[in-house]
Amino acid sequence: MTLPPLPDSAVVLGAQAEDWVAAVRLAGDALERSGATGPGYNERMLEVIEEFGAYIVIAPGLALAHARPGPDVFADGLSVVTLAEPVAFGHPHNDPVSVVIGLAVTTTDQHVTSVAGLANVFNDAAAIPQLAAAQTTADVTTLIDRGRVA
Repeated sequence: MTLPPLPDSAVVLGAQAEDWVAAVRLAGDALERSGATGPGYNERMLEVIEEFGAYIVIAPGLALAHARPGPDVFADGLSVVTLAEPVAFGHPHNDPVSVVIGLAVTTTDQHVTSVAGLANVFNDAAAIPQLAAAQTTADVTTLIDRGRVA
């Protein structure tokens, strides 16, 4: 399996976020709720974006919020947040964002394999709109499971 677990507690559908900071916090809160991270991880994800910019907006409508492994990462984990109204992250081509994936990993190797697994999911051009339109946690899990390969 190349992707970390995605428990139901880490999926938030139709969330309200006033800006990209709030959207990233929703993804971080979901990672914390799932037990993958502690409260400091949220702030570290925000610091990465403040330092390096909107590079986390990896495709039209999709942001991958993450930070390096650290003491506030207890286990590898994923979160998925869909937004009721898309928000701008400041990316020149891929804004606005309607889906935020939160990623927490315990090792650099797991980061590489997780990103590869997510690439498997999002190689399908329909995946982002399907995820944005998901009505149930099961819908989200079905889409993300495309990236779980042996």
